[in-house]
Amino acid sequence: MPLPLVHHPAFDALFDEAHRFPMRKFTRLAEILVEDGLVPRGFHEPAPAPVEALELAHDPAYVEAVLTQRVSPTIEKAIGFPVDARVALRSRCATGGTLLAARLALDTGLACNTAGGSHHASRTGGAGFSVFNDVAVAAAALLHEGTLGRVLVFDCDVHQGDGTARIFAGDPLVYTLSMHGERNYPQEKAQSDCDVPLPDGMEDEAYCALLPDLLQHALTQARPDIVFYNAGVDPHRDDRLGRLSLSDDGLAERDRRIIGFFRDRFIPVAGVIGGGYSRDIETLARRHTILHRVAAEFV
Repeated sequence: MPLPLVHHPAFDALFDEAHRFPMRKFTRLAEILVEDGLVPRGFHEPAPAPVEALELAHDPAYVEAVLTQRVSPTIEKAIGFPVDARVALRSRCATGGTLLAARLALDTGLACNTAGGSHHASRTGGAGFSVFNDVAVAAAALLHEGTLGRVLVFDCDVHQGDGTARIFAGDPLVYTLSMHGERNYPQEKAQSDCDVPLPDGMEDEAYCALLPDLLQHALTQARPDIVFYNAGVDPHRDDRLGRLSLSDDGLAERDRRIIGFFRDRFIPVAGVIGGGYSRDIETLARRHTILHRVAAEFV
């Protein structure tokens, strides 16, 4: 059985190529996965996340503002782009994609979205290219309906998962772990259940050496029924916004160790792609496929 992969054409909100957020990577990522034979039965296409699910992680007033394209200029500035109709649809579909990936993971053990990881969005608004916090919405929705009892968010994007940490602060059912650049965005960090600040320039060996103890710690503390894994590729040495120095092989080894650890223990894993910032869309999209290629090794 092939790895369940989730994609929707609306993941690409068709930004101008000069925009600092590399929106075209979502289309090219999906194309590469098809070209390379990783989607023999087609993608699972999500429905846009329902309003009631969005409101489990976000203030209803903010959800309405996004859906009616009335987000305040202050929040749009924090997000980094205007929230027009295409962005609103993209955000709902990407969030629906992570929710669908989680449901597929619960059924099959492992599934990945071709978007997701918008972890800077908090309860009251978006930030850092994040409109809705897809992982937080998916986790909250599954907990609300009683599908599962405990969640681990294992976030390896180079930027702290501050929005996720704030949404679930004090929630005993969701354990948030963030491995991130100590000196990177956001300037004002939140408090995750476990924060692992990393020095600039960290390379593959030093990074991966941290994983065994962290994985065991997360397992012991979270006792999860599912893991949401944010496989951001912005720790890469060539990323414009990263400040770390991982290679393609280092990212693959990171993904392999994390996914393998939880699958060896029969814990479902839902993967999201997280951040990655490069003007070279082809290289960036291929870098994001590392998650999907490594995940396919475990099915």
